[in-house]
Amino acid sequence: MNNFVDIGSFRVDGLAFLAPMAGITDMPFRKLCREQGAALIYTEMASAKGIDYNCAKSYEITETLSDEHPVALQIFGGEPEPMARTAARLAAAGNGDIIDINMGCPAPKVTKGSAGSALMSNPDLASRIIEAVIDAAAGTPVTVKFRKGWDADHINCVEFAQMAQEAGAAAVTVHGRTREQFYSGKADWDIIAKVKESVDIPVIGNGDITRPSDGVRMMQHTGCDAVMVGRGAQGNPWIFRGLSRIFSDYVAAANSGYASTFDIYQYDNNYLPTEDELYDTACRHLTMLTDKYGERGLLMMRKHIAWYIKGRPGAAKLRDAAFKATTEQEVLSLLRKHPIL
Repeated sequence: MNNFVDIGSFRVDGLAFLAPMAGITDMPFRKLCREQGAALIYTEMASAKGIDYNCAKSYEITETLSDEHPVALQIFGGEPEPMARTAARLAAAGNGDIIDINMGCPAPKVTKGSAGSALMSNPDLASRIIEAVIDAAAGTPVTVKFRKGWDADHINCVEFAQMAQEAGAAAVTVHGRTREQFYSGKADWDIIAKVKESVDIPVIGNGDITRPSDGVRMMQHTGCDAVMVGRGAQGNPWIFRGLSRIFSDYVAAANSGYASTFDIYQYDNNYLPTEDELYDTACRHLTMLTDKYGERGLLMMRKHIAWYIKGRPGAAKLRDAAFKATTEQEVLSLLRKHPIL
């Protein structure tokens, strides 16, 4: 067993990846997760058509810093030509190590444009898009992220993964929910296992990783090559610290023949931040957001504050006060008075 995964010609050292999340995985959040041990981080999904039309906002999503690498740039679209031109542009810019195609986003504004999870209902078009992106990517590995299927009556992720492999994808990520589920219910790890059995390229499992032991359990259950964390990292970049530790130790135990006696649950508490670390990180996150986005960063931070302090003493009072604050200094002052106002 290895503590790395080869995605095409690119080797990722580590097995825990940060999922692409719209409005969340911008540079400040990616940086925090990378520092805590995320082996591969993904940008928010960027509109290929927007980049093709020289939309500065779309292209900004794909801009990365040198200390973020390795990083995957995720793009979405429903037409091969704009996707290909965007892939060529991104590969030439060198901002990312991998180009990922979003074929799983459930948002209506995406699916109505025949993109995101809508492509699971049109595998022929999906195949043409994958092939076009690979041809244009000039050797940059291309991966595909998709879901279990469109709804309970249309579960086709196994066939979709096989199609992606035949089209040349270097790896696939499977979110174990249908489009109709959005993010409700329980992720289906059994279907991820079936995908893994059906293809030879790496399979990244996604869904319901909220603590370190979940990462090993998913790998044991599905045989996947790596795991991807989305909502489990919201307000909790430290989950990657726990996942990094558990995978390193578990791989060593497995290679020594001790996997069956390895206690995966001992890692579920010892990775958690101290109160000071949590609030210091929240302050730093806010400062990075305002440095990058100006006053808009203060509004963007509100959801992150709610996630950081959820379930902690005085959380409701602190959240309400922080949401009413109008300056960065006011919020920083509130956070530094934790945990009780």
